[in-house]
Amino acid sequence: MATDRFQSAVFDAYLDNARAHAARYLRRLPDRHVGARAGRDELLAALHSSLPDKGDEGGDVIDLLATQAERGAVACNSPRYFGFVIGGAYPVALAADWLVSTWDQNAGIYAISPLVSVLEEVAGQWLLDLFDLPRESGVGFVTGCQMANFTCLAAARHHVLRRVGWDVEADGLQGAPRLHVVASAESHITIDVALRYLGLGTRNVHRVDSDAQGRMRADHLREVLAGLDGPTIVCAQAGNVNTGAFDPLREIAQVTRERGAWLHVDGAFGLWARASASLRAFADGIELADSWATDAHKWLNVPYDCGVAMVRHAEDHRVAMTSAAAYLIQTKGPERDAVDWVPEFSRRARGVPVYATLRALGRDGVQDLVERSCARARQMADVLRAAEGVRILNDVVLNQVLVRFGDDDELTRAVIEGVQRDGTCWLGGTTWQGLGAMRISVSNWATSEDDAARSAAAILRVFHSLRAAA
Repeated sequence: MATDRFQSAVFDAYLDNARAHAARYLRRLPDRHVGARAGRDELLAALHSSLPDKGDEGGDVIDLLATQAERGAVACNSPRYFGFVIGGAYPVALAADWLVSTWDQNAGIYAISPLVSVLEEVAGQWLLDLFDLPRESGVGFVTGCQMANFTCLAAARHHVLRRVGWDVEADGLQGAPRLHVVASAESHITIDVALRYLGLGTRNVHRVDSDAQGRMRADHLREVLAGLDGPTIVCAQAGNVNTGAFDPLREIAQVTRERGAWLHVDGAFGLWARASASLRAFADGIELADSWATDAHKWLNVPYDCGVAMVRHAEDHRVAMTSAAAYLIQTKGPERDAVDWVPEFSRRARGVPVYATLRALGRDGVQDLVERSCARARQMADVLRAAEGVRILNDVVLNQVLVRFGDDDELTRAVIEGVQRDGTCWLGGTTWQGLGAMRISVSNWATSEDDAARSAAAILRVFHSLRAAA
């Protein structure tokens, strides 16, 4: 095999085989059982063996993987997958991602790949324009919102400590001035994890009360900030993970600026509301923040993994992230080295599918994708709300729907499990203000009115069968 490793016929055979399997998987996707049909034991029986001495034929390996995907993969890219905020890969995004693997570029520095450097530079500019954020902001393409929040908060940590004369990159946090972090009681877990990674911890985070929809209370934020002195970072949210609600960002920004604090906004999916004329009011004032985190593998529907970190103060962003070594060829000119804006050096060219999708959809296409998802969420909520014994717990302002069946956590969990077994759609559960709830997230470009109707009908069918059997 080593002698013909680079023979085109070998590539052709493997790629043709993989393409045939991929095409078959995509053709079946609209009608397939959404959940996995095989569990760990079955999959281990098919996939586990001693590591072979000589290796299997490559085509057989591709066949094995594709066959087990039919049984063991959850169809996360199905138009009826509502379990988490997961977008199904848009066709041009998937095709571009295949090119990324084919090119096999390390996107760390310009010298390795001028093509990727320029594509990511343009994609970043387009995102700032789409979201109407300060055009001078730094942009980095990371694995997802976890690392986007980490990157933005690293820039925030650098900025607020530099202002009091402390170089955290050189001197670390031992002996540093006390840094205060303020976050909503409803902030996403990725904020806490980022704070752990950054050495700031979670025990001393100042928590701000939220309202019935999970929005940070700006009046309580003002009270909390009034009791703090010194470097401060405030973390707000655009799109609550359960309700889809937005913090009152303009008021929060004003309060934060009065105190000289840094404002970071976690907009994993909610930031995409800025692309919609009818939804952008929910994110009013977000442009006043100092940093923003979002996911492209959510509402832009590019393949995993792709998050975006954006920082108004580009120099703070660069200093917090950059690394250098004598053996590297790093630019001194206008060319862009991605390593200046993200935690990793070696990384996929994950900005390429973003470029391809934005270019193919355009501003109008992104707006339509976001608005259609929200319309399908409202459609499902309306159908479910009309049924006796079903309650919608949230104001459906975006793409999130919380549903409770009867007044019983056990029944609600049973409906969720029954729907997962049924396979018409797939969704999960959560606990909202002490109540068990079904959580529906709509963010796939392919979800149609018929998909929403079929899914709502399946949910009610399971609910009614369980109630009849009680």
